[in-house]
Amino acid sequence: MSKKRIAVVGGTGYTGVELLRLLLVHPDVELSVITSRSEAGRAVSDLFPNLRGFTDLCFSEPDTAALEQCDLIFYATPNGTAMQQVPALIAAGCRVIDLAADFRIQDIATWERWYGMSHVCPTLVKGAVYGLPELNRKALKSARLVANPGCYVTAVTLGLLPLLEQDVVANESLIADCKSGVSGAGRGASVGMLMGEVGESFKAYNVTGHRHLPEIVQNLSQVSRRPVALTFVPHLLPMVRGIHATLYARITDRVDFQALYERRYSEEPFIDVMPSGSHPETRSVRGVNTCRLAIHRPQDGDTLVVLSVIDNLVKGAAGQAIQNMNLMLGFDECSGLNFPGLLP
Repeated sequence: MSKKRIAVVGGTGYTGVELLRLLLVHPDVELSVITSRSEAGRAVSDLFPNLRGFTDLCFSEPDTAALEQCDLIFYATPNGTAMQQVPALIAAGCRVIDLAADFRIQDIATWERWYGMSHVCPTLVKGAVYGLPELNRKALKSARLVANPGCYVTAVTLGLLPLLEQDVVANESLIADCKSGVSGAGRGASVGMLMGEVGESFKAYNVTGHRHLPEIVQNLSQVSRRPVALTFVPHLLPMVRGIHATLYARITDRVDFQALYERRYSEEPFIDVMPSGSHPETRSVRGVNTCRLAIHRPQDGDTLVVLSVIDNLVKGAAGQAIQNMNLMLGFDECSGLNFPGLLP
């Protein structure tokens, strides 16, 4: 079978380079186009020396005609970019995965309120498939446009999904206490992200409202089939990669929660339900597409604590996007994603 031609639009950020790293060793695809207006003409390996010897491609200006020659296009661009360009590509018969937020939230008014701009193609939002394979695997196989989930959203949704599917916790009092490495803020220069600012420190941010909140609530409400109330507090950790989500839920039905999670995720290749009493570490998923989960019930009380860890750049972004690509293009779902994490 001939390899599929792949394009990456906006390949200069942390998510972009992670996509390139994974795509360049994927056995079933050929990376054909990498665009960047700011770096057009520059060799990709000059900007990202880790890719030296793996590609001779140069960044190019976004060109619709060149993109239309590809089987699938990834958008690793800021919010608001893909929605400007995707309609023409979809009309031309291309398949698209957007790693930003343009197609994630079904309610357009909610999206516009949280992202501070008008949506230019709301009709495409309703037809976009939300790219969480553990929830939408069947729909992803025939999808033309996929909205890749946010990183916090992935960790929280996967952590709470089995409980809400089985209706064994209270919907109105969920808590997600989440911590992320600094790469989640992107590659753009910012004083607040300098090592001298984040090193030896730890803080919460956006406590009154983070953009991922409505996306998480949308997912959990869909799974639960009724509204949920979630308190979501993100924190910044002085490390590069990783998300640790500590999730709290009030128990309404005393079942074997360990068995519940093991059953739900028994066929999921990238979900690792750890033995009872475990404490997953972010370093254990560094560089891989795995979500590790552990379930605790402190003092056998009425509060369940779920620990969920992912690499925000892999299962929280580029790796999940490639998992979605595999499903869309008929590859083995694990193709190009089966390797151990990086230690130390």
